[in-house]
Amino acid sequence: MERRLLTFMVASTAFFFFYISLRIMFAPPPGPNAAEDGGEVAQAVEDAEALTPVEAEPPPEAKPGVEPDTAEPEVQQRPERPSWSTLGSMDADSGYNMLVTLNSRGGGIERVELTERNDKGKFRYRRIDTRSGYLGYFAGESAADADGVVVNVVGPGTPAALATAAGNVTGLQVGDVIIAVAQKAVASPNDIRAALSKTRPGDEVNIEVMRNTAADDGAQPSTLLFTAKLTEHPLDLIRLARDGGDDQIEGNLSRLSCLLTLGQVNRKGIAANEPSIDGLGDLTEMIWNVDKASNEEGEEVSFALAMSEQEMAGIGGKPVRLSRTYSLRPNSYALDMAVQLENISDAPQKLAYRLEGVNGLTLEGWWYSNKISPNWGGAAARDVIYRTTADGHELVSGYGLLKRAKKQPEDADQAIFAEDGEAGTRDMQYIGVDAQYFTVAYLPPEQTPSIEFLRRATATIFSDKDEVKTHKERAVNTSFYVDSVIMEVPPKRALRHEFRLFAGPKDPEVLKDYGLGQCIYYGWFSTFAILLAGLLHVLYSFVGNYAVAIVLLTVIVRAGMFPLSRKAAVNAQKMQELAPELKKIGEQYKDDMEGRLKAQRELQQRVGFNPMAGCLPMFLQQPIFIGLYRALSVDIALRQAPFSESLAWASNLAGPDMLFYWGSWLWDYLSGRGTGWLGPYFNILPVLVVVLFLAQQKMFMPPATDEQTAMTQKIMNVMTLMMGLFFFRVPAGLCLYFITSSLWGMCERILVKKTLPQDKHFDPAVLGGTLEQDEGGQKKETFADKIRQQMSGKEEVVVPPNKRKRPPGSGKKKR
Repeated sequence: MERRLLTFMVASTAFFFFYISLRIMFAPPPGPNAAEDGGEVAQAVEDAEALTPVEAEPPPEAKPGVEPDTAEPEVQQRPERPSWSTLGSMDADSGYNMLVTLNSRGGGIERVELTERNDKGKFRYRRIDTRSGYLGYFAGESAADADGVVVNVVGPGTPAALATAAGNVTGLQVGDVIIAVAQKAVASPNDIRAALSKTRPGDEVNIEVMRNTAADDGAQPSTLLFTAKLTEHPLDLIRLARDGGDDQIEGNLSRLSCLLTLGQVNRKGIAANEPSIDGLGDLTEMIWNVDKASNEEGEEVSFALAMSEQEMAGIGGKPVRLSRTYSLRPNSYALDMAVQLENISDAPQKLAYRLEGVNGLTLEGWWYSNKISPNWGGAAARDVIYRTTADGHELVSGYGLLKRAKKQPEDADQAIFAEDGEAGTRDMQYIGVDAQYFTVAYLPPEQTPSIEFLRRATATIFSDKDEVKTHKERAVNTSFYVDSVIMEVPPKRALRHEFRLFAGPKDPEVLKDYGLGQCIYYGWFSTFAILLAGLLHVLYSFVGNYAVAIVLLTVIVRAGMFPLSRKAAVNAQKMQELAPELKKIGEQYKDDMEGRLKAQRELQQRVGFNPMAGCLPMFLQQPIFIGLYRALSVDIALRQAPFSESLAWASNLAGPDMLFYWGSWLWDYLSGRGTGWLGPYFNILPVLVVVLFLAQQKMFMPPATDEQTAMTQKIMNVMTLMMGLFFFRVPAGLCLYFITSSLWGMCERILVKKTLPQDKHFDPAVLGGTLEQDEGGQKKETFADKIRQQMSGKEEVVVPPNKRKRPPGSGKKKR
């Protein structure tokens, strides 16, 4: 029975990880697809309350969503080149939780870096896939007339902004041309990354730049040599696909986030899978005017784009001005956003906008993490999430969206809700893109329960479906877009809506404050997972190290289950006592499987033995084990929590321990990101897990008594080695749990054996198979022989040994 229990344990664990692997192989069933009208406004929208006709010059409160506008109808001249702006800061004393980089080409978000600090002054959320030093983000591009990289933006508080040069010069500036970093010439942004690849946080590096100043008056640019102290890489929660570094995936498109365009102008709307209305230029590629302001509450950047009579004539429209505002306050994970469509013509127009969601969320750990999802088809590294009154919290798999795009490219986008749906389906509390440990989502304005001014929401991908390679589909660039209700906007008036954009960690307390608590999903046995996660945090508050806290948590859990483990060990001892009799029955019914099982069952009933009593404790332990696994897999507190502060190894308990990098010389099918069985790093902790599993089997599995048993043991050893493939990329925190649990199990079994009663559990006379002599010298049957006779359906007859019939094939009886 003991080996059966071990077989059950190994098989259960293998099945569990096999199930996890299966989750990423199937996509969720496609949802309904909203039909794009591309022409006339739907009658259902025409009759909506938001489209109530507005009389000439009504008071502002007469029409929800329409604001007065005093701007002149003249079209403002557009800049020739895009410009970059920032909100927030990387300065630890600024109080900001993020640094946002905005691009005037389309007025969208190019980059969001989380800059909040912990008690030790380090980034609370840093990049975990790189250990090099960080200089700053420049939105750089190769110089046109010389070797070097043009600086387009310098984030406040970054090492580049704080760098110093001779003459009390502080900070790189927009327009500088970086020609060398760390004594290495650079000609592209990739050269800068390569020059910094061998550095570490805290290192000082030299940056050589060329700068044009007013004093130059046409002379040659001056050369400045800056010295900068590097920091850790802050987590770039949103970034362009081309800036993905090692996580850059072929086929993902670099596109700004939160882009705005016209969704409807009178009778013309955006057709399916198109970026703009047919006949109208792509507003997301135009350069918008920009204005930045600061006040006591925070910082604000506004973008505006005026469309002239000539540009609007192709779609039967009149001049319109689009504008949008981003505002950021200290100590906040939310950007306040306002979207406005101004009718600057002399005639009323029916207008609506399309607002894209975020894309380019961090791909950290996509090649090893297994994101827990409510969908049977599994989750990708980025998935669309939303919550409506009708549907509750839902997840649309990015992997499923990619499969849909490949299967039906003409109808690739998946509708979340459409304008002809029930009212509850359009009552939205949030919609966003979800990653393993972070979420970015549109929320209603503060003090507002839901977003009620949307008529359509659709999930999509920003990837070339044919270029995304096999085994890398989980890293597809997933996003969404929303369409506003269509409203008739009188002359010199504006349609205006407000949102909030949450961009932050999946920390239970943080998400609760923003109404996003359901974004954390524990799956099966969530009650156990939440309780164990809470206990883990309590232990951490005492010991100050999550690795030690995991060990203590495992010991507490295993100690609490000791009575069940002891019961299983007692049951295993009983099974060993029955083994000889069960073997005899097996020999007697060698060719009769049904008779053998019946005989074994009757014997167990006669002696009062229940074989399931040993398996029951294992079933009771499964919810606890799975709950603990889920707690360690979901808890963001383990992300970038180190095994030891003094070691670079295992610096992230939520990922593999990454002892050393072997991706540069090992075959891709073994070490590739997503394509390899093992991944680009050698991990030592999974090896220890497998070694301990094999040691447990060798210590506690009884010697093989026949060929069948020997074959079973060999298969179990092979299964354990195969499990090493599944374990090789699991988080280091989970490996610590398995290592501690295995060591505890080995010590526990030794202790249990010493505490078990030494007396036999069954009467030897009952289980003995010997024949005793009667007074006449004849052999007589024992009670065990009578049991076997009854089970075989034979009469209870005393037969001399030399006359007794033997089962076929049993051979001669040894004397």
